[in-house]
Amino acid sequence: MVDPFLNRRDFIGATAVAGAGMLLNACKSDSAPKAGVAGKSSLSTINIALIGYGEEGKVLLESLLNIEGIRLVALCDIWDYHLNEGARYLGKVGNEVRTYENYEDLLAKEKDLQAVVIATPDFCHASMTNTCLKAGLDVYCEKMMSNTIDGARSMVKTMRETGKLLQIGHQRRSNPRYLFTLNRLLHEAQFCGRLTAAQGQWNRAVKEDFGWPKKYEMPASMLAKYGYKDMHQFRNWRWYKGLGGGPLSDLGAHQIDIFNWWMGTPKSVIGSGGLDYYKNHDWYDNAIVIYEYPMAQGVARASYQVQTTTSAGGGYFEMFMGDDGTIKMSEDPSLCSIWREARATQVSWDDLTAKGYVRAKPTSADDAAKVDVRETAQLAEYEIPVFFNKPPHQPHLENFFNAIRGTAKLNCPGDEAFSSEYTIHKANEAVAAQTRVAITTEEVRA
Repeated sequence: MVDPFLNRRDFIGATAVAGAGMLLNACKSDSAPKAGVAGKSSLSTINIALIGYGEEGKVLLESLLNIEGIRLVALCDIWDYHLNEGARYLGKVGNEVRTYENYEDLLAKEKDLQAVVIATPDFCHASMTNTCLKAGLDVYCEKMMSNTIDGARSMVKTMRETGKLLQIGHQRRSNPRYLFTLNRLLHEAQFCGRLTAAQGQWNRAVKEDFGWPKKYEMPASMLAKYGYKDMHQFRNWRWYKGLGGGPLSDLGAHQIDIFNWWMGTPKSVIGSGGLDYYKNHDWYDNAIVIYEYPMAQGVARASYQVQTTTSAGGGYFEMFMGDDGTIKMSEDPSLCSIWREARATQVSWDDLTAKGYVRAKPTSADDAAKVDVRETAQLAEYEIPVFFNKPPHQPHLENFFNAIRGTAKLNCPGDEAFSSEYTIHKANEAVAAQTRVAITTEEVRA
């Protein structure tokens, strides 16, 4: 992974702000230009289309409208209710677009496109991405790549055959806080010592299924044309097999991707889950899986849980634990923290503080006195002094557009995403079989 904090533009005066934090207003990548496109102007306007204006499409649009040099010229969605809503909103902010029901019509009529952003249900991703790549367009496709392993593998094959760019929407891979922590703290400082375990979760409260205005209900023939049984399935596709991959795919994919990014390829996964609460879904509503990662100094196990019936448990995060220290990561900066073990001698934490890599959190004497005598010494808590003021998807989209211009490399190209997403599909297999599923490094290569 390319370190975007190698020079003064992106790592802003670390020593000068030690103990005071650091605000990164830009999330640039200092990757070398791609071969063959180094001469492209970094200021050139890129014409794009957004395919899919549902919940995720609206989130991505929030970021797209913030990015300089991007011209959204077309919007596509099969439901005219969403399509008209999006066109009206864009018109109000001064961005008139042409609208399409069918993405193939869009490709046939829009001759000045350079790229598309795909935010449709998972089962559409492979066919749409492959068609767009073959049409000569660079593609940003939301995760998961596909609801099947074969579909995801076909996307990598087409990416390679066409030579076009394919970025997958694991947006944490472009998050400055994650990149800084991985490159400066985990790799350079080795503050965890020997990494022994990891833990992650995404819990959310009970939610009613999505409804729809009855007067805008799509006809049965149109729903069938696009692969849906009825409006309920169309609006709640994430819960149906054949359309989405369930909560491990929908929510867990983000955090399991971080496990794989930071720890490599697991050798196995064991899982358990069930459809215990909701009665009108195909996919289970809760799951717990455990991966085994072969590390240089021994096996590290990573447990992950996703619950859709409670918001308890401290939000959504990934925690990496070692014999010298622990780091807790999240897109929510209030959940991020670092803890140093009392035994830690491998790194100089004072030196890390002086460099601005970490910032100590004050601990009161009263709190220290409350530690149970049966427990080990209290951990010293630190902060990661890296913050940015952009929507969470924006840096990843910016990385995609910079790669098109030739000023960066993709942070999550299709082949890298495949190796991570393969292990997520295997977790679903483990839950279904209630058993251990082996994973080999050969399998995860697309």
